Amino acid sequence: MTPITSASALARELSEGRPPVLLDVRWQLGGPPGRPEYEKGHLPGAAYVDLETELAAPPGDGGRHPLPDAAHFEASMRRVGVSDRRPVVVYDGGQGWAAARAWWLLRWAGHGDVRVLDGGLAAWHGPLESGDVVPEPGDFTARPGALPLLDADGAAELARRGLLLDARAAERYRGEVEPIDPVAGHIPGAVSAPTAENVAEGSGVLRSADELRARFSALGVTREGEVGVYCGSGVSAAHEILALAVAGFDAALYAGSWSDWTADPGRPAATGADPG
Repeated sequence: MTPITSASALARELSEGRPPVLLDVRWQLGGPPGRPEYEKGHLPGAAYVDLETELAAPPGDGGRHPLPDAAHFEASMRRVGVSDRRPVVVYDGGQGWAAARAWWLLRWAGHGDVRVLDGGLAAWHGPLESGDVVPEPGDFTARPGALPLLDADGAAELARRGLLLDARAAERYRGEVEPIDPVAGHIPGAVSAPTAENVAEGSGVLRSADELRARFSALGVTREGEVGVYCGSGVSAAHEILALAVAGFDAALYAGSWSDWTADPGRPAATGADPG
């Protein structure tokens, strides 16, 4: 099953009277909050999901966006109408990071039919509705563990024996800038693979499966080898895992990512363009 859907394909589903659960996950690092924009206009029937409070636990142990408690996530998804046997489509403002975080969490928690609207709201040319949507509660049951997950030790080991991709911007990987976390650089052995390069220039639409396959293959990704991904706090890395899935590759998420790695001053940091 493809992890993405086009706006035209989603419009057909909606017109045929078999709509998936629609979740609006608009979010930007550092704000502003997404709910006001959601209330101004969203896909008909879409419920709003807050990344900071429903797709993440409070900052602390595990980084800036730790995984939410399974029971809390289950309750949040039931609140917005998610059920075990009904498809789900998630979207954001167009960048794709927040939608990919929701996609990854739902898949990790055991939901079998979740897709991201490719290009997000910017790709949608159909009608919008305003205000809030309060759907009928769903019956989703969270069963964590359906997708692979790494902790700091696992990420370090994978960087040595497999392939660990750093989804942040290349200048952050090299350690030239670090606007958020206390230490600049990257996990020793990790390979720079900015997730922004997975989308077509000037849009939030993912490159074709063939283009993505070629890109990741050039970075050393194979179907047989183990692959992990991290970013700053586990959000943009989920977008990289989405792109890998479109290309036909599986990958594990280091959910704590650089914000968790640098929380321990004893962990090393490499700088420069080489993995180190």
